Amino acid sequence: MEKGTKNTYETVRERLLELLGEKRMSIHKLAMESSVPPSTIKNILYGKSINPGIVTIKMLCDGLGVTLPEFFGTQGFAELAPETG
Repeated sequence: MEKGTKNTYETVRERLLELLGEKRMSIHKLAMESSVPPSTIKNILYGKSINPGIVTIKMLCDGLGVTLPEFFGTQGFAELAPETG
């Protein structure tokens, strides 16, 4: 994939799905572990929430047992194009 062809939302969504798979965690389990409502997680994963807040992402990271640097420290985030207003 060319640099900058994915947007930030898609990259966050893909990273969440990747970590859910790695941890063998369901949306319900993540909701319980992170104290983020299942509806919020589903909204992020299915495109209804395209700009989740950093506090929500931090809570999801806590539930997944990863740090923010581990969450964002992937090639996908390194390759993002600059955001435009």
